Amino acid sequence: MSGIPLTREIIERAPKVVLHEHLDGGLRPATVLELARDIDYKGLPTSDPEELARWFIADAPGSDLVRYLEGFAHTTAVMQTKEQLERVASESALDLARDGVVYAEVRFAPELHTHRGLTLNEIVTAVLAGFAHGTRQASMEGHDIVVRPILSAMRQNNRSEEIARLAVNFRDEGVCGFDIAGPEDGFPPTEHLSAFHLIQRENFHMTIHAGEAFGLPSIWEAVQFCDAERLGHGVRIVDDITRVGDHYELGRLANFVRDRRIPLEVCPTSNVHTGAAASIAAHPIELLRQLRFRVTLNTDNRLMSGITMSSEFETCAKAFNWNLDDMEWLTLNAAKSTFYQFDQRLAMINTVIKPGYAALRAS
Repeated sequence: MSGIPLTREIIERAPKVVLHEHLDGGLRPATVLELARDIDYKGLPTSDPEELARWFIADAPGSDLVRYLEGFAHTTAVMQTKEQLERVASESALDLARDGVVYAEVRFAPELHTHRGLTLNEIVTAVLAGFAHGTRQASMEGHDIVVRPILSAMRQNNRSEEIARLAVNFRDEGVCGFDIAGPEDGFPPTEHLSAFHLIQRENFHMTIHAGEAFGLPSIWEAVQFCDAERLGHGVRIVDDITRVGDHYELGRLANFVRDRRIPLEVCPTSNVHTGAAASIAAHPIELLRQLRFRVTLNTDNRLMSGITMSSEFETCAKAFNWNLDDMEWLTLNAAKSTFYQFDQRLAMINTVIKPGYAALRAS
């Protein structure tokens, strides 16, 4: 092992794993415009692709989660037919693969795509078909990737048990887990216990958005009542960590999360744009990494934050002086935390990720 500095070239060539990426937050701006024209959607703020790309990025001073979420009304508006969903999913898989991502779990909320009459089954089938097409296209370009969907239920609605059952029904077709998303404050995960208990009874997988816009109570409920395997974001666990002199003391919840190796799906740039962190430099990911939490690095919404996995690693590397060892550690954390079966997970680590980093060191 050696502390090789992270250049953009090395980052782009390194194998990467994504655990937290929203399908409706990763569209190409040009695709949004084309799909909007096809259905005569008039709600977009501009018809210029570059201007639209800039508009989606909620990085102005004072931006918060409300401003950040404005863009999703436009992206979901153009994801309401089988053809639209297939195209968006296909492009998502291809774009991730071109960026060096070898494995991705991409989440979406089927209930947001029913406005033109699609059934939940048709929605999931279309997304699976799109991922399969994009994966094949990426392979033909020399970029091998595995993309698997997570089905999200919106926590402000009352369809979580229905979406959990949907996820279980499609597990053999490729769906790898269940999630709840949406506003944390006022909509605690315990309101969806029947959905989580269904997932548990079916021996399936779950991750829960917790500890992003709301604090420790959200994380505590997700872990202790819902038995979350992973925490979507989870960065507010830092509220249970106190600096005392030259060391840090962990509270009971922080100790529990770290001891149990519960993965944190951390999305730094997104957290800055939603107001969950003041800046990249002030983001708690580096402290959590130093304290050896099971930290993973993710994109969240590539369109809304104007990022890629490579650019996110580059940004953090500059802010925290990360090297190739650190990048590999974070990537292995993500690989170990996937909802892949154990033997497949191990094969990916031993035949793709570790050899990929070894080759970068050798070169």
